Amino acid sequence: MDRQEIIEKINGFLVEEFEIDASKIIPDANLKDTLELDSLDYIDLVVVIESNFAFKVKPEDFSGIVTFQNFYDYIFSKIEK
Repeated sequence: MDRQEIIEKINGFLVEEFEIDASKIIPDANLKDTLELDSLDYIDLVVVIESNFAFKVKPEDFSGIVTFQNFYDYIFSKIEK
């Protein structure tokens, strides 16, 4: 799976799970604001990531994630390990 396919997979589950318009998902957009995430939504997001990409997410991993690009980069870095 290449980088673009991974981004498409991520965007697909974000649209489905958080019921947002795909056009709002742009690399520089704020992840939390765009998805309107609260603390329970972060748990849902972790579960979706872990089930789709088969790695464990630590809560502290989200401290540096602000934009969708940060989010993509985080997932790429975990998949490459």
